[in-house]
Amino acid sequence: MNTATAAVLAAGIAFSIFSAARADDDHDGPGLPANASFTTKIITPFSIEGLTGDRLGNLYTSGRPAAPAPCPVWKINAQNPALVVVGTIPNTTGCNLSGITFDALGNLYVADAALGGVVWKFTPNADTPPVATQFATGVPGTNGLAFDRDGSLWTGDGTTGVGRVWKISSAGGACEPAFAGCAEVFRIQAMANVVNPLATGGVANVGRDIRGVPPGTIAVTPTSRNASNTLGSQPLVSNGLAFSEQGDLYIADTARGAIWKAEFDRRGNLRSKTGCDKTFSANTLCLDNIFVSHAYLEGTDGIALDRAGNIWNSANERNAIVVVTKHGRVVEVFRNPVNAAGLRNSADPAVGNDHILELPTSPFLLGKLFCTAKSDGNRRDNSPNTAGEVNSSGPVGARGKISCMDQPLEIPGLPLPVR
Repeated sequence: MNTATAAVLAAGIAFSIFSAARADDDHDGPGLPANASFTTKIITPFSIEGLTGDRLGNLYTSGRPAAPAPCPVWKINAQNPALVVVGTIPNTTGCNLSGITFDALGNLYVADAALGGVVWKFTPNADTPPVATQFATGVPGTNGLAFDRDGSLWTGDGTTGVGRVWKISSAGGACEPAFAGCAEVFRIQAMANVVNPLATGGVANVGRDIRGVPPGTIAVTPTSRNASNTLGSQPLVSNGLAFSEQGDLYIADTARGAIWKAEFDRRGNLRSKTGCDKTFSANTLCLDNIFVSHAYLEGTDGIALDRAGNIWNSANERNAIVVVTKHGRVVEVFRNPVNAAGLRNSADPAVGNDHILELPTSPFLLGKLFCTAKSDGNRRDNSPNTAGEVNSSGPVGARGKISCMDQPLEIPGLPLPVR
């Protein structure tokens, strides 16, 4: 083959590869429904946030009772939904349960931001529900949970807004301040920081602030825009976590509406670049580690991956479900329709409130079934939450619900924990 022919052939191959990549990028992606709809599976007596599942087709979530009583962890058969208590979390100050996940041996782990941050562990048992024991302590704001392929458990610091991401050994441990069996591997860049200690004249809150309304309010007139109060701040940058089959860790950034990607070498050492902004700690990820940022992702809470590498997001404050493809394309597959009042916090009678989302927090892909937990928080699209099916502001008190997509997934969920 002469040089000219080889060049033409190489160019043709390159063009074909480029064209295929562009065509795939421009497509919504296989397995993404064009007209998704949801139906409530079950309403829980307490508010909920986390959601996971087992290989037998059961879902699991945990309740947050307001009074200092044991916090239940429920097993729910996805086909014939009923709440079955399979364990309890000790509650002396009020449980603040969120992330929930299984290890490879069938033990269940639940993140609890109460008591200074605790990750609880137990083996589910419906006949004799066990009381969970402390697997890790000193984990402020612990929220999302994800196991890596080596059996270490990872979690972020949630609403503390600092952006810490911890790695806890398979034997458990204590994070801050002892760091025994636990390491702070990196940080997601916080929305704001303190450059120098305030006691010595430092400047607080260098950065920006994202607000949700309600609870904040903004008065907009033809000539001005004034904040009526300072409520509604959204500092949460390290929320849901999920590992890919390649060992990359994706982190949901609720405040920015973004997904970060942290990469590691074969020995498990962080490969992603850190330390680009000297006003933050040296282990803070550089902004170019953001995999994708998009307005559809505002309020992204929990995340879950399917076998093709698509990242499914519960965009809580928008009452929406959004998918980020492995190429970074962002697709909204569902959002509550606008009701007669011009809001998205309830459905019109023709649709029914059992077919809407109410602050979705935690998605889970159970084979070809997609479900999400909902906490009915009183923010943004879900406000006022006196409307809707759950009505957590009503006389019954805070409740939650689990809804599942009516259409089966063409691409099943990625089995967890990732191996």
